[in-house]
Amino acid sequence: MITTDLSLALPEIFLACAATVLLIYGAYAGKNTASFVSAMSVAVLAIAFAIIFLGDRPAGIAFEGLFVVDAYGDYMKLVVLVASGFGILMTQRFVEREGMAKFEIPVLMLLATLGMLMMVSANDLMSLYVGLELQSLALYVIAAIRRENLRSSEAGLKYFVLGALSSGMLLYGCSLIYGFTGTTDFDTLGAVLSSAANTDQAPQIGLIVGLVFVCAAIAFKISAVPFHMWTPDVYEGAPTPVTAFFASAPKVAAIALFARLLSDPFGSLVSEWQQIIVFVALASMILGSLAAIKQTNIKRLMAYSSIGNIGFALVGLAAGTEEGITGLIIYMTIYIFMNMGTFACILSMRQKGTMVENIDDLKGLSKTSPMMAFALTIFMFSMAGIPPLAGFFAKYVVFAAAVNAGLTTLAVIGVLASVIGAFYYLRIIKVMYFDEPSSSFDKPIGNEMTAVLTVSTAFIVFFILFSTPIMDGAAVAASALFAG
Repeated sequence: MITTDLSLALPEIFLACAATVLLIYGAYAGKNTASFVSAMSVAVLAIAFAIIFLGDRPAGIAFEGLFVVDAYGDYMKLVVLVASGFGILMTQRFVEREGMAKFEIPVLMLLATLGMLMMVSANDLMSLYVGLELQSLALYVIAAIRRENLRSSEAGLKYFVLGALSSGMLLYGCSLIYGFTGTTDFDTLGAVLSSAANTDQAPQIGLIVGLVFVCAAIAFKISAVPFHMWTPDVYEGAPTPVTAFFASAPKVAAIALFARLLSDPFGSLVSEWQQIIVFVALASMILGSLAAIKQTNIKRLMAYSSIGNIGFALVGLAAGTEEGITGLIIYMTIYIFMNMGTFACILSMRQKGTMVENIDDLKGLSKTSPMMAFALTIFMFSMAGIPPLAGFFAKYVVFAAAVNAGLTTLAVIGVLASVIGAFYYLRIIKVMYFDEPSSSFDKPIGNEMTAVLTVSTAFIVFFILFSTPIMDGAAVAASALFAG
């Protein structure tokens, strides 16, 4: 039994051991180890990716029902590992230039990634909480890693205080669910609720209140409205590569957990939770589209953009169908590459050795750095949903799932919000191509950043040519979730 459990959790165990070894090495080796630890961290994530992608692990449940391995979890873990790998790659050169080369940063990112993988495979409310907190504690420290910087310290404090509040809400919701059902296990919980639904028993109001608290706590983690208030300040205050990491991997893990929680144990209560998700999706799409219009700082603009993108992804979850979950998975896969590519461009915005973050600093970029302008244009067009780029297909699959589930109004409002959002994406393109340059960017952007930009741009542009494996994989993942 123990051997089976350990084999099912092999990627997580490997990640935990590797992070521990790198932490000990960094502590004993002293200074000038950040570059080596970063490189080894990327290698560790690549090995974990290979274990999941190439390994022949059977689906199953481990650790007395706390941990589940299935096609859905494996797919989402692969996306998380790719996002985390990009995040560490983008961090390495930045921390060296900014004089904050600390080996703790990649190690903390590895530990946060470990928490994300645990979240994706959570099969119990308790393991859900442990995974969520492991991720969150590491992220609190990373957000405030520049202790000498006022904005970074403020970002870390805001994130910590509001994160602690959301954790309290999550635990309170879990306690209510346990109190009214007598279990925290997802499988048992699903059986109890399905049995009650089959006998036409109305769910107890306390159970619904508990579910609302859990949904609110996870909505905070994905920065969905009305629990988005931390996002713009933390995105602006945290170091830019940390912001890129925040905006990608943790969101994939949290929304994967959200989908598993609502589709599996609470699948029989779809009419109760669907209205919550519809409201959150609507509010996120609308606020994300409107609030970004007047932003002048590109990191704050990306914060509101991420809120809007989460709203679009939640449209797929709101459908409550296998098609909707498939759309959600595809959307988050594409979102990772759009987001990481955009932040790679932001990280490359340096003038005379200094980071710049204002949209006006992009003036005339097409004349001074034409390839950078082209890459950023691709990402902006994709986020706006312009065909035939990947972003168009991402929005199409979630809106189609919503229409097929009878949520036509939600899909229509989503399309309108996407049109409004296109304004601030197109404004960036206008600034780059039609305004006169004020100052050129520093030319060298590093091999790591070049790699991230190249891979992300190629994925977005050529997605239409190799979309079948990704869409088929997402469909298999979603069917595994509903089969469970």
